[in-house]
Amino acid sequence: MGGCLEVTTGESTYGGRKVRTIELGLFSTISNDSAMLGSRGVAGCILVIPRGDEAGMARKRRESRPQSPRDTDVSRRDFFKTVGAGSVAAAVVQVGGGVQAQGPAAVGPGEVAITLTINGQRHQLKVEPRVTLLDALRTRLDITGMKRVCDRGSCGACTVIIDGRTYYSCSLLAIESQGRNIRTVEGLSQGSALHPVQQAFCDNDGLMCGFCTPGFVMSTVALLEKNPTPTVEQAKRALDGNICRCGTNVGVLAAALKTKGVSRG
Repeated sequence: MGGCLEVTTGESTYGGRKVRTIELGLFSTISNDSAMLGSRGVAGCILVIPRGDEAGMARKRRESRPQSPRDTDVSRRDFFKTVGAGSVAAAVVQVGGGVQAQGPAAVGPGEVAITLTINGQRHQLKVEPRVTLLDALRTRLDITGMKRVCDRGSCGACTVIIDGRTYYSCSLLAIESQGRNIRTVEGLSQGSALHPVQQAFCDNDGLMCGFCTPGFVMSTVALLEKNPTPTVEQAKRALDGNICRCGTNVGVLAAALKTKGVSRG
């Protein structure tokens, strides 16, 4: 944020009396009275200072009258003076860079060491902070079951399950995935035995070119681990983040509804 402190002194008529004024503001602050904000809405204030003799007379009048509870309160004018000056001071400190924001230590832009837990195995690698989980899986760890199709979080071909929830791995940074349980389609089968969902996709002709299939399989697994017997509407809702351009949606839905033997996650 850029800006400057503007200080203007002068004389004016206030309440029928001549007074000295000191105007403080950031950028160009224009005000018609002693309000804290100028016409541009930026922080600023006008301090109205009585001239010498008038200030003394006003002080004597205050001291001579009986004190009431109201007199112990801060006047509105004094309040605006204090708040306005404080706003200007705070803004000047920020403009000057005197206060450093507190937060996590920055990393990058070079490669940093991270550890990912994928299908129960820990993998240590070095990536730039900008690298997505999909890129880390495919190009750094050679785990290629998740496909790069849209690369913008709209088709679902790169879907993975992290801590029981589905995520688009093309829209998640690898560095953000540390300390979490990441599951990909490679971790579903046991040796040569397919996972029940994978078998159901084969039995119900739920695949064609195969690019979208891993994402559909992972979304179906996540659904059935939470709800082993979903309704048609529940299955459609769980799979609506995945797109099949070949038109196998009927087979995919049938596979999701007919799969048996998936235990709750």
